[in-house]
Amino acid sequence: MKTLTLLRHAKSGWDDPTLRDFDRPLNAKGQRAAQVVGRHWKTLGLTFDRIVASPAVRVVETLEHIGRGYGQTLEPEWDKRLYLASVASLVDVIQEQSDSVDRLLLVGHNPGLEELVLTLVPLAGDNPARADVEEKFPTASLAEMAFDIDRWSDAGADRATLARFIRPRDLDPALGPGAD
Repeated sequence: MKTLTLLRHAKSGWDDPTLRDFDRPLNAKGQRAAQVVGRHWKTLGLTFDRIVASPAVRVVETLEHIGRGYGQTLEPEWDKRLYLASVASLVDVIQEQSDSVDRLLLVGHNPGLEELVLTLVPLAGDNPARADVEEKFPTASLAEMAFDIDRWSDAGADRATLARFIRPRDLDPALGPGAD
């Protein structure tokens, strides 16, 4: 059994039009959301054998703030392939993981993360969490999927079960759309 968790970076700022997209930092709401999410992770007892993350500034800062809420520094492996990655690139990163890793966290960007969930989790039956992902994968949201596999190389389309989808607004309505 393998568990894949996807985390989209928290809300970033557009205050400085001279910054490259890669260099955009979190805004205040994003910082708050990441800390709330980190505290929630702690209550859930979430742990990971490996964290692989985009090196974009907003991802780095998201992990710093989640770590503050979680009460522990998160130490990812930075992988440039995760910056604005396509589904195919994300699947490549997943499938190359060591089979000794049972709980993998990928931290990155949309639309790739949302499309990855919709690719990995079959559209079958009544799955409200999948429908929520299909509607939108907001910033600082987490999707956790389980695979009934022993090797990451076997992870692929329609092979996962969506165990949970957590949005910041589910934890604090003040972090929802339109709230500052």
